[in-house]
Parts: sequence; C-alpha cells; structure tokens
Amino acid sequence: MKPFAFDPTPERPSSPIHESTRRHFFRECGVGIGKIALTSLFLESQSRAATPLPADPLTPKPAHFAPKAKHVIYLFMAGAPSQLDLFDNKTSLQKYDGQPVPAEIVKNQRYAFIRPDASLMASRFKFARHGESGAEVSEMLPHLAKVVDRISFIKSMHTDQFNHAPAQIFVNTGSPLPGRPCMGSWVTYGLGSDAADLPGFVVLSSAGGTSGGVANWSSGFLPSSYQGVPFRSTGDPILNVANPPGFDRRLQRDSLDLIRNLNEKRLDDVGDPEIVTRIAAYEMAYRMQTSAPELMDLTGESDETIQLYGAKPGKASFANNCLLARRLVERGVRFVNLYHEGWDHHSDVAGGLKNQCGQTDQAAAALIVDLERRGLLDETLVVWGGEFGRTPMVESNATLGRSMGRDHHPQAFTMWFAGGGIKPGITLGATDELGFHITEHPVHVHDLQATILHLLGLDHKRLTFKYQGRDFRLTDVHGELIQAILA
Repeated sequence: MKPFAFDPTPERPSSPIHESTRRHFFRECGVGIGKIALTSLFLESQSRAATPLPADPLTPKPAHFAPKAKHVIYLFMAGAPSQLDLFDNKTSLQKYDGQPVPAEIVKNQRYAFIRPDASLMASRFKFARHGESGAEVSEMLPHLAKVVDRISFIKSMHTDQFNHAPAQIFVNTGSPLPGRPCMGSWVTYGLGSDAADLPGFVVLSSAGGTSGGVANWSSGFLPSSYQGVPFRSTGDPILNVANPPGFDRRLQRDSLDLIRNLNEKRLDDVGDPEIVTRIAAYEMAYRMQTSAPELMDLTGESDETIQLYGAKPGKASFANNCLLARRLVERGVRFVNLYHEGWDHHSDVAGGLKNQCGQTDQAAAALIVDLERRGLLDETLVVWGGEFGRTPMVESNATLGRSMGRDHHPQAFTMWFAGGGIKPGITLGATDELGFHITEHPVHVHDLQATILHLLGLDHKRLTFKYQGRDFRLTDVHGELIQAILA
C-alpha cells in the first residue's frame, strides 16, 4: 500500500475567474483604474474651471423695493444722553424738584444704581422753541436749534435693556447678547456697497470706547466680509496701510497675485466663503493704499467747511469724524457708524452735558447743513441717539462720589432723524408730566431698526440669514415701521 500523501493545493475547476489572483488583477487592470481616476479628476477640474469665482461680497445688490436712502450715518451717543435735559422739557419737574417720586409711578421698576423712591430732579437748563416746526430743545444745543425744521424727533423711544453693554448691543444688533450681526452688517449683506476703493461699512470713534465694544459693529454669524471696519480719525485710517521702505507697488502686486492664486486653489478645494472674504480683503487693502490717504486729507476742504464743523485737521474729534462721514458717503460707503462715548452722567449731569454738547452739537448740525448743500441729504439717512434715557430722579451716592446725576432709564428716551426718506419738522411721541412713562406713540428699538432698513429699500422680514437651522433677522420676530416719520 502506498503511503498517504497530503496535497496542500487541492484541485480546482479550470476557469479564468478561478485562475485570477489579486496580483494578477492589479497587473492586468491597474492601468484601467488609473485611467478612470484620472478621467474623474479631469472632469472635476473642468467643472471647477467652468464655475466662476464668487463675486466680491460687497458688489451692489438690488433692494427689495425702491429705496428712499442710499447711505446711513448713525451718530451713536454711547452712554445715553439725558433726554430730560436736552429734548423733553418737563415743567412739572420744576414744581416737584427735590420731592420723592410718587410710588405708583415707579412700581415694579428696576434701576442700576438708585432706589425707586429717589427724589425728582428738574433740569438746570432752559428750553425754547425754534423754527417753523416749533421744536423745543435745550440751550445746550444752539446749533441743532438752527436746523430743527430739517429734523424729525421721536420722544417715545423705549428699550428692553437697562445696562449699557447689553443695551448698546441691542440697539446695534437687535439682541442684547454678543454674536449677532449689527445693523451695518445686515445692510451691506443685503445691498452691498457702491464704494469701489473703501469698505462698505466704516466705524469711527471718539471720546473713548463703548461698553458693548466690538460686538456693536460685528458681523456675527454673517460672513466676515460684512464686518464694520474701524477707521482712525487721524493719520492712516488703518495701521500698516502704507508699504514699508523698499517694498514698492509692483512687488506688492506680484505678491498679492501669488496669494490670490493660492487662495483660489484652496477655494476650489473646500468652497469656504471665508476664502472669498480673504481674497476681497487683500484686494480692498491694496486699493485703500491710494484711497485711504486721499480720504483723510482734509486740505482739499475749504476753510468755511472746516469752520462749519469745528473740525481740527490732524486731531481726533467728533467734528473730524462727522466731516469724514460726509466724505465717506460721497465715495459710496453704505453705512457709517460714529460712536461718541461720554454721555453716562451718573454724577453732575449738567456739567457732563455742557462738555459733551460742546464737543458734538456744532458738528452734528453742520453734517445736516453740509449734506443738504451738496445734494446728499435726500439720499443719506442721519440718525442720532443713545442706548436708553436717564431718570427723572436724581442719583446721589456719597460712597461712589456721585451727586446731581441721573440713572439709566429704558422706559423713555429721545432720538432724532434727518435726511433720506424722513418727514422733516415733526415731533412724534410724548411722555407723562414727569418724563417717566410714554403716553403717546411708543417706539421700540426693533421699530427703529425696521424703519432704517425700510428707508434703504429692505423689508426687515425678508432680510434673513439661515444659521443653526433657523432664519435670523435684525428685528428677530418684532418690529413695525414708524410710519409717522416717513416722507
């Protein structure tokens, strides 16, 4: 008998499939797979090449309907000016000066620094009526008094917030919490900008920083193309806008072209809209090296114009910023925010207002006059106001070193408007005899925002952006047009 022999390779049926091995498969078919992959990559690249790069995010876009205004200059008086000492004259406060406020008036009210039963305090300033409209303003505003017939006053503004940072952010973004897009960002997102060589949304500041900080002009969850661009009011508006020695325009252009090509390749790969922002920002910075110095050069302005504003070329001031704001809208900038901090008068409200009105009254009135004589007022909306008002009651606190001041008052405050689409020479709204509660035509912050968008041709209910699964808007789910001030 033959010994048993084990064959480790059992006999298999003969067929092409069974005779193939993995090595054989790749040897015979690998070239074909490579061709398939190469063809796929080629078709993908052709598809990308056929798809043009996204346009500059600030390219002008059509409005929802015919606009009344093309530009906005928002004079934001951070810290909250006292309406009772500037616009809302209350003779009853003279009568009850020094007496406790009636308990039924302040029932269930909250205050930042005073007790609800604090004594009433009359204004230390005189009021008078001016112009054909008979608008009543304080002696602290002699220049504004000359242009009241071009202005619409609202004495019945109110807000939900009673502390500075959330109240400022609320007026600017429609939410008291940081992270939401501000008004200027919504406007440039909706309309783009007519400024070819300057940002569409510019921020100018004077007299210190704001409590709300950068959140006041942030683009929030919108693409950063719509972020407000802070300009300095003297020298180069943006640091490093000038080339260093030895780095000429040709070398810079070559460098930017190389960076642009690299960014475009990356955009092809990932499609991130922030890369479009980056490309546009580099190009804007390049163009601004010429446009920004020309913007800041006030030597071309007449002596009469400089004196009209009370500007001081070469020195940072609210007056310089107002003049720069006019120059910005002349060049097509869509939205200009001027922040002037310094109105938070918890102590010596009379002295504080003398100081701040001295810095701002002449220039704010001059802006209206200058825009009008240049044919720009009809297309430029000018807005003036703070984040809330001040109390009819006095704030005096020896521990904090405060006396004869006024606390925060969200229940009622005054703002004024002029220019694009605004009915001039009217006063809307009223408060009770102590200036505490609104008695006629209450106007909420969201109504203000809805109206500004409307004047620019934007429906605040249609201007939305989807974020985290929800369509957001500047006015959230509120806001009605202030019809009474619309021309």
